[in-house]
Amino acid sequence: MTKVFVALLWALASVFVLILVTLPISQQAHLIAGTAVVIAMAFLKVFKPSGIWRPVALALGTSIVLRYVYWRTTSTLPPINQPENFIVGLTVYLAEMYCVCMLALSLFVVSSPLPSRVAPRLKDEELPSVDVFVPSYNEGSELLARTLAAAKGMDYPPDKLHVYLLDDGGTEQKRNAQNIESATEAQQRHAELKSLCAGLGVHYLTRARNEHAKAGNLNNGLAHSSSEIVVVFDADHAPARDFLHCTIGFFKDHPKLFMVQTPHFFLNPDPVERNLRTFLKMPSENEMFYGIIQRGLDKWNASFFCGSAAALSRAALAETGGFKGRSITEDCETAMELHARGWHSIYVDKPLIAGLQPATFASFIGQRSRWAQGMVQIFLFQRPFMKRGLSISQRICYMSSILFWFFPVARLIFLIAPMFYLFFNLEIFVSSGQEFLSYTLSYMLVNLMMQNYLYGSYRWPWVSELYEYAQTLYLLPALISVLMHPTKPTFRVTAKDDSVAESRLSEIAWPLFAFFCVMLAGIAMTIFRFIEQPYKADVTVVVGLWNILNVLLAGCALGVVCERGERQSTQRVKADRRCELTFGETTVSAMIENVSAYGAGIRLVGPVKGLSRDSHLRIRFTPLTKLDGDPELPVVVRRIDSNAGTTTVGVRYVTTEPVHYRLIADLLYANSDRWTAFQAGRRYNPGLVRGTIWFYALALKQTIRGLVYLYRASVPARAASVAPQKSAGEPT
Repeated sequence: MTKVFVALLWALASVFVLILVTLPISQQAHLIAGTAVVIAMAFLKVFKPSGIWRPVALALGTSIVLRYVYWRTTSTLPPINQPENFIVGLTVYLAEMYCVCMLALSLFVVSSPLPSRVAPRLKDEELPSVDVFVPSYNEGSELLARTLAAAKGMDYPPDKLHVYLLDDGGTEQKRNAQNIESATEAQQRHAELKSLCAGLGVHYLTRARNEHAKAGNLNNGLAHSSSEIVVVFDADHAPARDFLHCTIGFFKDHPKLFMVQTPHFFLNPDPVERNLRTFLKMPSENEMFYGIIQRGLDKWNASFFCGSAAALSRAALAETGGFKGRSITEDCETAMELHARGWHSIYVDKPLIAGLQPATFASFIGQRSRWAQGMVQIFLFQRPFMKRGLSISQRICYMSSILFWFFPVARLIFLIAPMFYLFFNLEIFVSSGQEFLSYTLSYMLVNLMMQNYLYGSYRWPWVSELYEYAQTLYLLPALISVLMHPTKPTFRVTAKDDSVAESRLSEIAWPLFAFFCVMLAGIAMTIFRFIEQPYKADVTVVVGLWNILNVLLAGCALGVVCERGERQSTQRVKADRRCELTFGETTVSAMIENVSAYGAGIRLVGPVKGLSRDSHLRIRFTPLTKLDGDPELPVVVRRIDSNAGTTTVGVRYVTTEPVHYRLIADLLYANSDRWTAFQAGRRYNPGLVRGTIWFYALALKQTIRGLVYLYRASVPARAASVAPQKSAGEPT
C-alpha cells in the first residue's frame, strides 16, 4: 500500500510539473517565477543543504530548466522556409539540448552519491594472493623504480604479494628492430630494468611483440602469473602502504565482485593548474570525477575501471579472456563487459596512490584526445545503450560518461553562434532581446546553482567551462577522426616525467589566440551593429553580452597555454619524520620536514659546523616498511638556510642502490593520510557569487598575461626566451 501511495505522489508531482512547464505565462511572470526559484534554491543551500531539501532544491531548478526547454522548442526556432536562419538556429538549439541532456544524466548519476566504503580488515590467513602489474612502455628507470619500490613496500604478507614490471619498451620486437639506434636503446633498457627488478625483488616480464598496446601487455602478465587478485598501477602511480588493506577485504564477502577502484591523486599540477597557479587553493579538475561522479556511479553498480589504482578478480577477467582491447580505453571497455556479465564493482573514495599528470599543455591534450577517442570507440563498437546484460541504470551511467566527450561540438557552437548574427545577420533565435534575456538568464543562474548543488566544493563555478573551452579546438579534430575511421586511433603513452624548464608559449597555442582575436572582432561588430541598426538594439545587446562572456573565457584560456617555467616537476609533501643526519664523523638529530620525488627539506636545531653546499650526507630514519639491515639514504646538499636558531637544508637524493628507492618510497608514498589531508585543505565551496567574481578576475589577469607572452614571443630579440623564469615584472 505504501508503494502505491508513493507512486501516486510521484504521478501527481509529474503532472503538476508538466502543467507548470507548459502553462502559458507572460515574460514578466516567468521572470518573477525564475527569480523566486533562484532565491528559494539559495535559501535552501544556506540553511538546508542536505537531506530531503537537496532533491527539493534540484526539483525546483529542474522546473525552470524544463520551462526554458519548452519555450526554446515552441517559440524561438527560425521558420523552416528560411533555411539559412533555420539551420543556424537549429544547430544552436541542438547544442543547448545536448547540455540539458547532460544535466539530466548528471542529476540521475550524482543527485545522491554513495558515501565512501570501508573494506573489512582480514586476518593474514584469510588474505588472497595478489599480483601487482606495473605496465611500462617508455618511462625512465627512476620513475619506475619509485613505483616498484612503493608497490613492494605495501603492507601485505610477503609470500602472498608478487610485483611484476610489464615492460613493453624492451620487447623482442623492439630489441631486434631494423633501426639500429632504436634496437640498441631497447636492449639497454631491457638490461637496465632487469637489473633494477632483481635488486628490488620484483619480477621483470616482457613479451615477443607489442600487440594490442596496454591491454595486450596486461594480458601477457595474466598469462605468466596466477594470483587470485590482480592490482594494476600505471608506471607513475605509486601506492601507499595501506592500498591492499583498503581494497582486498571486499572480495571475501562479494563473490561476484570484479573490481575495487580507487581515485587517482596527483603530486603535481596539470598544465591548467600550473599555469594559472590554482593547484594549492582550488580542487583539481579530476576531483569532480573521483570525488562525486564515481561515487554516484557506484550507487548504480556502474563505477568503472580507470586503468590504474584498482584491484581486479582474476576469475572475472578469465570470463572475458582478459582485458578488452578493441578500443584504446581498455579500462572502461573491460568494466562494461564485466558489468554486462553480471559482475559487480565497488568504489573506495580514498586516495591510495600518488601519480603524475602531464606537465605540458600539448601532452595534456594528447592524453585527453586518447580518452575522448576511446570513449567514442566504445560508443560505436559496444553500443552501451543497447548492450545486453546491462541494467537500465547502468546503461544510463555509461552513456553519461561517454556522451560527455562530445562536449567540443556543443562548446564550439556556443563560441561561434554569436558570430553568425554579428557578422552575417543570421537569426540564431526568434525572440525579442528582453524575452530571450529573461528566459536565458534564469536558466543560466538555475543551471549554475544546480551544478553548485551537485558538485559543491569539488568544482568551482566556471572552471568546467574553462577546461572544456581549452580542450575544444584540439579535441574536435580527434572526435571527427574517430567518427570517420573508428579503428584508426592507436594507443599512445602520455608523457608524465617531462617538465617545462623555461617559461614559453605552448607549441600548440595559436588556435586559442586566433579564436580570441575573432571574438574581439565580434565586440567591435556589436558596437557597429548597435549604432547602425538601433531598431535591433535589444537583440544586439544580448548577443554582444554572450560574445563578451566567450571573450572572457577565451582570455583566461590564453593563460593556460602560457607555460610557466618551474624548477620542480613535483610538489613537496609534508613528511615530519625524525632522522639522523651524518656527514663526515658528525651525526646530528634532525627532522625531515618535506619530501619530493627528487629531494627533501631537513631541519636541524642550531648552526652546524662543516656543512656546506655540495656536502654529501647520509640520512638514517625508521622506515614504515621493514627492510633488511639498517640502510641509509645518501643525499647531497643543494641549499642551506639559517634562521632563528635553526638550519634548514635542501638536499637531493643520490640513488646508487635499489634499497635507496625503497627508502624514498617510504618517505614519499607510504602515508596516504597526507594525501587525504591535502585534498581536504583545498576543498571548499566559494559559492556562486564569490566564485564568479574570482573566476572573471582571474580571466582578466590571464588575458593580460597571455598577450604579454605573445608579444614577447613575437619580438625577435626575445624569441629565445618568451618570459623569464620568475621575474618580478611577470604578470601573474
